[in-house]
Amino acid sequence: MAAVMPGPAEVRRAASRTSPDPMRHVKCCGSFSGKASRAAGSAKLLEVPAVAAEPVALIQNVSDTALWVATYRACESERPDALFKDPYARRMAGTRGQAIVDALPFGRSMAWSMVVRTAVMDEAVLESINRRGVSTVLNLGAGLDTRAFRLPLPPSLRWFDVDLPGIIAYRQQCLAAEAPACKHVHVAADLSQPAARARVLQAARDARGRLLVITEGLLLYLTPEQVSALATQLHGEPQVSWWLADLVTPLLQQTMGVVWRSQLSGADASFRFAPSDSARFFEALGWHEREFYSTWADSIRLGRSIPQAAAWDRLSKWAGPATREAVKRMSGIALLERKP
Repeated sequence: MAAVMPGPAEVRRAASRTSPDPMRHVKCCGSFSGKASRAAGSAKLLEVPAVAAEPVALIQNVSDTALWVATYRACESERPDALFKDPYARRMAGTRGQAIVDALPFGRSMAWSMVVRTAVMDEAVLESINRRGVSTVLNLGAGLDTRAFRLPLPPSLRWFDVDLPGIIAYRQQCLAAEAPACKHVHVAADLSQPAARARVLQAARDARGRLLVITEGLLLYLTPEQVSALATQLHGEPQVSWWLADLVTPLLQQTMGVVWRSQLSGADASFRFAPSDSARFFEALGWHEREFYSTWADSIRLGRSIPQAAAWDRLSKWAGPATREAVKRMSGIALLERKP
């Protein structure tokens, strides 16, 4: 992944500033339904002008990054050789999502990593449901993810999509006429508050099976202290057996932060969490790393990578074990198993 990053001369630089907690939400709410209900009021969090003069104006808060990622899913879905099909992505991304991708430095060329993340997360979610006895999925920081609607899921599966109130309202608006593949509920909750997290976990409890937590695209925006608190609380729930989390290393965090600092820092969307040893970090909190799906390795396997990636991969075999491991773990998805 480091190979796709720009050099210092190409980077737009701007001073970063301290921002409020990126996980401000409201009270826990939601109910199961075959179709998503319409939200009361408008999703004002996402209703800003379609195009602005500068990229920094396009991303006004952390929730706007969901439009950015949805655009990547839409572009991949429209390919004849698509790795996945998300029929809702273009509708949900809208013109603002495409404008964000077009305006951001390296916005288009970075699509491959998000496409690989989506495809591999799809595989990992289905494997957890089909082979690991998962009966409930708790998708924290769901953004505009539509797996509950587009994946071949068992009808008995319970799926909770949890995020900011504005995102939830926008999701309900976009998906109001769509039927989920399973028992689905939208939840708005202040995940920065332990009591609110406890209410979400209580609502998701199911004595009949295991619970899988997904935090795709979430942990990067949290502080290490926030991630530790979340991991500790999840571990305190015996039914939470598995956790899928995408992770990056400090080197990649710093590089991405420099590339997009001016666009993200003012939107309270700075990158904060990037442990140097993620396996050790989570092990100390009661979570064992069962699998690590390397973005670099999977990009080559899936045919979505940088130009000449296969050649670079062959050359890397001449490097030492430590270097190869560092490249492998620069970005990826960890499957964490709860320790007794």
